[in-house]
Amino acid sequence: MLDRRHFLKFASLTAIGLTISQAKAFSLSDAEWRKRLTPDQYEILRRAGTERAFTSPLLEEHRKGVFGCAGCGRDLFSSETKFDSGTGWPSFWRPLPGAVVQSADRSLGMSRNAISCSRCAGHLGHVFNDGPRPTGLRYCMNGIALTFRSA
Repeated sequence: MLDRRHFLKFASLTAIGLTISQAKAFSLSDAEWRKRLTPDQYEILRRAGTERAFTSPLLEEHRKGVFGCAGCGRDLFSSETKFDSGTGWPSFWRPLPGAVVQSADRSLGMSRNAISCSRCAGHLGHVFNDGPRPTGLRYCMNGIALTFRSA
């Protein structure tokens, strides 16, 4: 018989195993990433680059749907959380559960919070504390790092 403690331990280990297996599914070599992505996508997703403001076609994408990772296809943001931040990059006030991870970015003499895909670790953009309610967050994403699938 499985008691609560053993059940929770089993569930946790299963979740960790699934996360590791997903990460391994997109643990590609540099050469494989270069084949899979366009040069611009590679620069942003694998080298933490930034696209020029106001250049992404996804900036003007207003249909209902889901924005995903251009590297691995993982769903990242619902169109319901997209808003016009006026910054020139597609912006969202909340990612889908478990879709992204946050890390410190101290490049360019600044201290920011970088956002990456939780499946393939592709760099997506940054998150700032100047977004709208209900979260007050602005996930400022590189459109080149995203795909869009209409609902």
